[in-house]
Order: sequence, then C-alpha cells, then structure tokens
Amino acid sequence: MTKGFFTPVAGFDLPRFAGVPSFMRLPHVPFEHPRFGEVEVGLIGAPWDGGTTNRPGARHGPRQLRDLSTMIRAMNGETWVAPFEMVNCADLGDVAPNPGDLMESMARMEAFYSRVVAAGIRPLTGGGDHLCSLPILRAVAKDRPVGFIQFDSHTDLNDCYFGTSRYNHGTPFRRAIEEGLIDPKRYCLIGIRGTAYGREDWDFADSVGIRIIPIGEYHARGAEDVMAEAREIVGAAPVYVTYDIDFVDPTFAPGTGTPEVGGPNSWEALQVARGLRGLDIVGADLVEVSPPFDASGGTAWLGISLMFEMLCSMAEAVARGR
Repeated sequence: MTKGFFTPVAGFDLPRFAGVPSFMRLPHVPFEHPRFGEVEVGLIGAPWDGGTTNRPGARHGPRQLRDLSTMIRAMNGETWVAPFEMVNCADLGDVAPNPGDLMESMARMEAFYSRVVAAGIRPLTGGGDHLCSLPILRAVAKDRPVGFIQFDSHTDLNDCYFGTSRYNHGTPFRRAIEEGLIDPKRYCLIGIRGTAYGREDWDFADSVGIRIIPIGEYHARGAEDVMAEAREIVGAAPVYVTYDIDFVDPTFAPGTGTPEVGGPNSWEALQVARGLRGLDIVGADLVEVSPPFDASGGTAWLGISLMFEMLCSMAEAVARGR
C-alpha cells in the first residue's frame, strides 16, 4: 500500500495499542484543516443519546468504536476491497451536542453535516442513538429524498412516545418520511422482531409503501436473497444506510440499549453489510452501541467491523462516480 497523507497508520509501524485513536487510524481532518477539501468519505462521531427511551449509554459509543477500530486493517479479507487506496478517507471528528437540549443538538448535527455534504464528502457515522440519523438525513437529503435501507430489530416508525415526545430514537424515520427526506417506495427495513406495543408503526409502513422484512422471513430466506430484494427496492439512485447494532442478536452484541433476542449472528451481520455492494451509498451510520453494557468492547468491535464493510461499499460508489 502506497503511503500518503490519507493512509491509515499500519500495525507494522505503530502497535495498535499505541498512539491517539482515530477512526480506523485515519488522519484527523477537522473543517479548518487545509486538506479538508480533499476528503471524499468522512468518518464522524455522534456522541449523543438524548433520544434514548430505555437504557442509555450510546453517547459513549463513538469513543469505544474509535478505540476498537485500531484493529481495522487496510484491505477487506472477504471481498479484497482496499477502500483507503480507492478514496481519500479521514476522521472528521465529533459533532458537539448539547446534552441538555434535544432540539439544539439536532440543529447542531444538521449544521455539521450540511458543511460535510456541501464539501462533497459522503459521511459515515458512528453513533449515538438512532435519533442521530434524522438530522444527518436533513443534510444528506436536503435536495431530494433518498432510498433507505435499515437494519434494525425495531421499526423506529412510531409517531409519539409518552403523549408528547415526537423526537426520540423510536420515531426518527416517521419524521424523515413526513419531511420528505426518504422515498418510502425505496425503503427496505430488515430484521424486525420482538414484542410490540401494537401495529400502529406497521400500519404506517403499509400506508406509505415501506417494505418490511421481519426476522422470521429473513431467517427463512437467508442474507443473500434478502439483500438482492433490498438492492432491487432502492435501485441505482442515491441511498442512505442505517445499521442499528440491535439488529444483531444480543448474544453477539449485548452492548446496546434495547436488545431483542432471535437476531442474526455476527457472520450474518457482516453478510448483509456486504450485500450493499453496487449501491450508490451517499451516507451511512452505525448506531446504538452502548459501552456500559459491554465494557469488553465486543459489541463495538462488531460495530466498527460493520462500518468498515459499509465504507468499502461507499468507496466503490465514489470510485465509480469519478
């Protein structure tokens, strides 16, 4: 691998337990950096869980994801994609939320990502709870609605919690559709399971044309077949991908706020991410890693591995579009 400014630090040059951790050991390139304009895919931390309605802690996710990401190497050992050779990648730092003000935090996120998108950079985010996706979408889909693939054990299509809460990690994609950020006819939601409050979220999905593939259907069909349908649904136009770590069975990813049993194992979690290849991914996120519930870092290690898979597909998309 040719060494240059955007080349990650290799484990052959500096032990993985040494140095200041950045996402995948990439250079830290904040807005004011003279080479910010050269970045093509920007890795960003969203350390905020102000939308959490159950177990908190996802605000600490980006820091643990960065620490575990020192184990990521330069090439995908399954697909042989080498994203850091294909495109300029960098760690753009963290969005700075206001932990005391939910709406201002979302406004800060939208402003941050608007600058990223305006610079022509495709964002790949480590969250944070799932409400983080809404302000990101407000920036990424400002000019046109995007297709959407969601890996999740919950729909996050609810209308309201506790009588008045319309903005929390169970409602972001209901709001995104209402705001015209997502094309519901190009929306595929994979992995739903567990007990339910009712069918209100499913009825909403049916009413606007969202394709839900519940976990039983996923297990019956397998990752390859399911992802072939997902790619067909979103098509060749721009698509955003959101990956809630609770899509994975808690045996393999216990460090999350609202775990649901019966999900995919870690191999299947990687398979569906690899099934994104060929799509025009304009942004993606991995959310809901909560370190207090898995201090060993196993959940974060799986999470950052999934981010690397998404990065490989994003890098290929950027390279194709040149």
